[in-house]
Amino acid sequence: MQRYESLPPQFYLQDLAAITGRVCELRVNPYQADADRAARSWFNQISVYDDRKKSKFLNYGKFDLFAALSFPDADSAHLETCIMFFFWAFSTDDLSDEGDLQSKPDAVQAGHDISVSVYTNPDGSRPKYPYAAMLYDLLTRFRGTSTIGAYDRFIKAFEAWSSSQVSQSRNRSQDRMPSVEEFILMRRATIGGALVEAMIEYSLDLDLPDVVFDNPIIKAMSDATTDLMTWPNDLCSFNKEQADGDYQNLVFCIMHERDVGLQEAINILTEMLNQRVDDYINLKSQLPSFGADVDAELERYLHALENFTQGTVMWYYLSPRYFRGVDVTIREDLVVPLFEKGAF
Repeated sequence: MQRYESLPPQFYLQDLAAITGRVCELRVNPYQADADRAARSWFNQISVYDDRKKSKFLNYGKFDLFAALSFPDADSAHLETCIMFFFWAFSTDDLSDEGDLQSKPDAVQAGHDISVSVYTNPDGSRPKYPYAAMLYDLLTRFRGTSTIGAYDRFIKAFEAWSSSQVSQSRNRSQDRMPSVEEFILMRRATIGGALVEAMIEYSLDLDLPDVVFDNPIIKAMSDATTDLMTWPNDLCSFNKEQADGDYQNLVFCIMHERDVGLQEAINILTEMLNQRVDDYINLKSQLPSFGADVDAELERYLHALENFTQGTVMWYYLSPRYFRGVDVTIREDLVVPLFEKGAF
């Protein structure tokens, strides 16, 4: 991607949390510290990283804060599982995003196949492959309190997410830039939106029938909230990814498809985000009724999904993964100096 080697020395971001905050509330879980201690104790027993890389992963990730902002109503035990979920998801995602398998789709596929065996052979022993071992432990806890429907939705979401990791790795290996429309669809899978939705069900022990998730309005609202999480991620992670030489980002897709510069692409995507909030508001006004009991559960679910969305966007700012050395106290018209290549 030779044309992207020369970028301006800085760019500007609007306050993305203020945009999503028009419909999403920010709250914090009080059990953050206790749940984090328990989850870290578990993660320290998994041989994913050496001590130096593990410390960087945990301290830069701030996954305990992410979970506390995103699952504000979970009890301590469920929040612990949610932090474990982030440890598993982000370490697995980093494997194909920036690790040894970044541009090796066949190796990513091999890892996917091992992980699939965790739930296709539930009576089997815990795998030695660390990423599959984490999934094994996560699913064991998930099954302990979730409904069958929520568990099945998690499995389907994992299959889509893991397959999308293979596709993204293949795009990197071929130096291929997808269209904006294609990338948006692929990112809905790579961000793990459906995984998050299943984790929300688990975190509150919700009991929602399949008919709810089959409804076209609910499906459209799911796409909207996933985009509300994904597009700010591409805006916030752009700097890190360009420094890594990773061009699988919606900002780059817009630059390529519309033949515009960096700041104009950022402005276009920010306006798309504003419109997506409007879409969500419109969809929510069209919610059907599924009966009093289901409607009450659905209200809890949607409120939790909105909490998760806003917590996610705030975490993008608060995690050093994306804004290392940048003061994000005032987020309006935030000046972001471009990281040098290889800065990460």
